[in-house]
Amino acid sequence: MVRAVLPEESTKEISELIDVLIPLLFESLPRRDQRNWARAYLNGLVRTAGKKTVRNIAGAGAGGGGRIGIGSVEQSLQQFISKSPWDWTPVRRSLARHLEQTAGPPPAWVVRPMVVEKAGDRSVGVGRQFVPQLGRTVNCQQAAGIWLASGEASFPVEWTLTLPGPWTSELARRRQAGIPDTARSLTPAQDAVHAVQRMAATWQLQRRPVVMEVANGDLPRSVEAFALQGIPFVFKVDGSLPVSSGGAGRHKPAPHTVPARELVDSPRSRRSVVEWTPHGRVEGAVALLAAAAAPVLASPGEDRTAPVPAAPLLLFGARTEADPVLSEFWVTNIGDRPLARLFLLSRLAERVSLDFAQTCEPAGIRDFEGRSFRGWHHHVTLASVAHAATLLGGRAGAPDGRPDPVRSGTAAPRPLIPGQGPRHAHVR
Repeated sequence: MVRAVLPEESTKEISELIDVLIPLLFESLPRRDQRNWARAYLNGLVRTAGKKTVRNIAGAGAGGGGRIGIGSVEQSLQQFISKSPWDWTPVRRSLARHLEQTAGPPPAWVVRPMVVEKAGDRSVGVGRQFVPQLGRTVNCQQAAGIWLASGEASFPVEWTLTLPGPWTSELARRRQAGIPDTARSLTPAQDAVHAVQRMAATWQLQRRPVVMEVANGDLPRSVEAFALQGIPFVFKVDGSLPVSSGGAGRHKPAPHTVPARELVDSPRSRRSVVEWTPHGRVEGAVALLAAAAAPVLASPGEDRTAPVPAAPLLLFGARTEADPVLSEFWVTNIGDRPLARLFLLSRLAERVSLDFAQTCEPAGIRDFEGRSFRGWHHHVTLASVAHAATLLGGRAGAPDGRPDPVRSGTAAPRPLIPGQGPRHAHVR
């Protein structure tokens, strides 16, 4: 991937903002030299061309301005990233709180997977894994970011790194990578759900609907976990998801199991239309929506002897004008919002994908090459701060330095026929 180098004027503005952010976000770091190396690494992520490795950042003059040898700078940065025991959680929490104050409360938290293909088996968390987003097995790291997302901009604030079985079961590998004793081998979705639960419980943020894609096998546990904490969600699911249909009436057929796509596309479903502007585009689009109330069927898990009770959720699907059938499906426990608003919440995943490609990747989010679990988390934390500084520093595209709402997918749903709005669907 070719990465554009920021103009000197832009990097100067971003560096000035980084100077402001250091005392706000890194006050949990006990020593001044740690905060200075955090500043140096952040400026390196913004200014360094190409891959944002410690060596490249040091070679670009981070930390010394020519007064300190490149070798010494590289050694100090390596120590700060991979070995220094500073806790990344307070930094991420401070970043999230700062963003809520400066960028505004986000409509949703969006979970976005990040897959980093790797050669060899020494990078922390790497292994041959099936990746649903790619539809194949690859040698890679699987991670996920939790983003504060609005129509104007989105920011990663929390990260998970999925650890395949050998990384938690092989003692030598675990020790070499510095993996905590509490870490377990879970699916990427389970890791993300646990991270959201921790954010909701301990970060003192106002809870927002969580938008994420969940495989059919992970869905029952995910629904149950969020239900226990009262966390609202909009889960993208596969159309083959088994749901319950029928029953609850004298003249209705007995309950039976059908695929989600069949229930939501049945004559009984509620239908509406929404016109909107996709993120990153200027032309409008039309989505045709359908919704039905449906209990999701939960099968026994490894630590359960019986299924959990079926949860009454709203199931909805969408297709564009070009699609002959419904092609995307979601389940949600939010029953007090118009269907069109739920659809626009789901589209915030596109906002995140856009910001990931345009800002987070150039900030080096994928570039960590070390073997340390701690180092990986330190790197993605600092790359997240660099992402925020870049957007808040005036690079988002509008003349005044703020994201351009005309191109950000924030258009409110409006009727296709004058005077006729979408029919709203609610869970009953």
